Parts: sequence; C-alpha cells; structure tokens
Amino acid sequence: MNGGDEVVTAPAGPPQPLDWKFSQVFGERTAGEEVQEVDIISAIEFDKTGDHLATGDRGGRAVLFERTDTKDHDALRRDLERTDHSINRHPEFRYKTEFQSHEPEFDYLKSLEIDEKINKIRWCQTANRALFLLSTNDKTIKFWKVQEKKVKKISEMNLDPPKAVGNGRVASSSNSNSPTLCLANGGSSGNDFSFPPGGLPSLRLPVVVTSQETNLVARCRRVYAHAHDYHINSISNNSDGETFISADDLRINLWNLEISNQSFNIVDVKPANMEDLTEVITSAEFHPTHCNMLAYSSSKGSIRLIDLRQSALCDSHAKLFEEPEAPGSRSFFTEIIASISDIKFAKDGRYMLSRDYMALKLWDINMDSGPVSTFQVHEYLRPKLCDLYENDSIFDKFECCLSGDGLRVATGSYSNLFRIFGCAPGSTEATTLEASKNPMRRQVQTPSRPSRSLSSITRVVRRGAETSGVDANGNSFDFTTKLLHLAWHPTENSIACAAANSLYMYYA
Repeated sequence: MNGGDEVVTAPAGPPQPLDWKFSQVFGERTAGEEVQEVDIISAIEFDKTGDHLATGDRGGRAVLFERTDTKDHDALRRDLERTDHSINRHPEFRYKTEFQSHEPEFDYLKSLEIDEKINKIRWCQTANRALFLLSTNDKTIKFWKVQEKKVKKISEMNLDPPKAVGNGRVASSSNSNSPTLCLANGGSSGNDFSFPPGGLPSLRLPVVVTSQETNLVARCRRVYAHAHDYHINSISNNSDGETFISADDLRINLWNLEISNQSFNIVDVKPANMEDLTEVITSAEFHPTHCNMLAYSSSKGSIRLIDLRQSALCDSHAKLFEEPEAPGSRSFFTEIIASISDIKFAKDGRYMLSRDYMALKLWDINMDSGPVSTFQVHEYLRPKLCDLYENDSIFDKFECCLSGDGLRVATGSYSNLFRIFGCAPGSTEATTLEASKNPMRRQVQTPSRPSRSLSSITRVVRRGAETSGVDANGNSFDFTTKLLHLAWHPTENSIACAAANSLYMYYA
C-alpha cells in the first residue's frame, strides 16, 4: 500500500433475513387428536448456556430437555476454530426428565381453588453438576434441584451363597484346637472376644460395588408461600445469584433463595381505597447485569425502571417509559390493548422489549421519551376488536423474546403463528412462521423498501378480508389456536415455541 493511499471501508448494512428451518417437535398431535387441558404448555425457558430447556404445563408438570449435539461436536469445534471456519450445526434436544412441580390446592380461609398450572419457570445457577430452577403457580413458588443419582449394585462377593454363614449362625474356628466358637457377625460364644487365626473365611462380604444405572432425581429444596394476595404473574432471578423477585397484580416481593419464610415488599401499588385502582402490575424483570435495577410493566402500557439503592420501598421510579397517546385515537379498547403482557431485557441490558396486544416495542433505557422501534404483530385484527373482546381473546397474554445478539425480536400470534423482526438500524426483516413441520408455509414477504414502521407488513390488503377472517397473506386466522409462549436460545439463532401441548423448535 502506498503512503498516500487510504483504505475506505463501506459501512456494514443490516444483517440479511434468516432462513428458518424446522428442527424437531415434542408431543406432536395426530390429526383430530383432542388436547387435554392439563397438557397445554404454559411456560418455557432456556437456561443461560442454552444446553437445557424447561417447560411447564397447566397440569403442574415441569419437563426438562437437554441438548445432545454439542457434546458430539466438541472435537469438531476445536478443529474448526483452528481453521477459522464457522460451524453449521443442527441443534438437537432430547427429553431429560419430568416431575410434578405443583398440585391443585384449596385456600380454606378465602374459599379459593388454586390451580396447579405453572405460570413461569426460571433457571438458577448450576452447582456440582446439579440443575436448579424456580417454578410458580398463582400463589406458591418452589425451588427445585435436579441431580443425577447413581444406583450402586454389588457385582462380586467374596464367597458363593452356599458357603456363607450369616444371620447369627455359629461358624466354627479355622483352628480345630481352639474351643472358642465365633459368631458370623464377629461376636464370640464365650466371654472373651477373639477372632480365629486367619479370620472368618465363611463370612460373605461384597468385594466389588459398581455404579451401573443413573437416575435423575428432582427434589423440592424450598417452598416460598403465603406472600401474595393476588395471582403471581412473574418471577425473575437477580444477577447476584442470591435473590429473586415475584410479582402479582399489586406488589413485588424480593426473596433470598436460602430463606423461604421471609420476603421484602419492594413495590406496592395498592391504593388505600380499591375503588381508586387504575392500573395493575403485569410483568417484572431484573436487569441482566445490574443487581440493583429492575423493571415492571403495567396495564396502562407503561414501564417503570426502579433502583433498589434509592429506598427500601420503591414506590418512586427512576425512569418511566410510555408512549404518548396519539390525539383522537382513543376508543373503548385503547386501554385494554395498551396493557403490556411481557417485558424482557436484552442480554447487555441496554434495551428492553415489551409486548402489548397489538405490537412489540423496543426501548432504550437511556431514552424514556418513547420506543426506538415499534413492530406491528397483527394489525389486521384491529377491525376485529369487538369480536376479540366478546370471546375474551383480547385479554390473551403473549410473551416476547430477543436474540442473544440483540439483532432480532420475536413474539406469537393466532393460528399458531409467530413473527420475527429485525431490530438493527435499517433492517426491514419481518418473517411470519407457523408452528408446524413446514414453518414457512405462511411466510409474509419482506417489503422491498425500508420503513421505520412495520405496520404495512400485516395490514389487510382488501376490505373483504376484514370480515372473512383472513390475514395479510390470504390465510384464515383462528382465535382458538394461539402461540403465547416462546423462547430464544441465548447464543444461537434457535427458537422454541409452544403450540398447545406441542413443543416446536426451529433454527436458522
């Protein structure tokens, strides 16, 4: 290169849309098979490594899966790292174990039935090759330890059974001149205790003990109960590895994992007069790296960031994130569809993702004037809000998730569809997939020109579709099949999503 020459590098553009492929399915239904209510998946979560996946269902069961392809490819990965090649690995999981986390209960003081349905599952830090996780139903949180226990078997004895003497039978001494009789358990028939010369050859003892079988045992270590008057909607682990929060409609409690009989109430939005109640807490999440910060969302569409260092009771927030309401846009459904059902922090903690009924919103925690990006999920349902209200679908709680690199976000919709959006600057990626073995069957085409708002992608293209139950891609939508729960692998482009009792997994 000449001294006067300068190398000019072109600015990197947004990443290309991913090509998603079906990976595997657990609990696939056959055509016409009726789904039992207790088998419907109600919670899903990857651990921090991505090597384990947990699901909870309405029957109170927790099911664990473990990844299998990483172990087989460790040597290949080291070789490829030396040659600086990328690895095109197909992620594979297998069933690991399951256990009954919660049972149906009855609160006799309030005459209230408590369902066994698991609302949330969260992984805790592993220790000594054991897995730890928290699970909660409406009222009770449980801390579980899942560990491999080896079953030991005696494979070799010092004597064959016919030669053995036991159960107190008398064994004669090997020295025929000795009058002392010795018992098989080491006792003596005389007053003086003595072993015969050479020991007891007739005593049958194990010589070789082998560990052949390994059983997974799930044990409930602690139960955190009687701390919530209302239904628990969130639990979240702190980055300190010692504490976690649980949130219901009006309060957020802080727990120490080691202490189950005491918690600290850190947020209380309950008014003195319940008639003055205007909003409730819908979701809460700890910051991924700052152990003193957490965020919680409300039914009015706002997110509050609080700092535990400010005061013991965090009634005042450090920052408030809410989008100003457009003039003249208010209607009967405005507040209902503005309610945030889920919030998630990006891995680095800089951004937050929220899901309300109609859209995903990405927030920068340093900018509380409004979201930096808004992604319309099913805008074509806006003319159907009356129908959705009448059949209670408008109150469905959809979850959201972010990719580990923070470049994409995902959430579910009706007809077992889920949507993936690119959130990098300049990205127009918007992909619609169906939870089936052919996920691209209902894909919406990516627009050719960049747009700040992605509402045009799902807008109904012809007026007749508004009343015939047809989405933007010409497919009928079904309010009875909904994809509420999904999770993104922490380090790879892999998504697990729950459609009724089936767990579908995809990779790109």
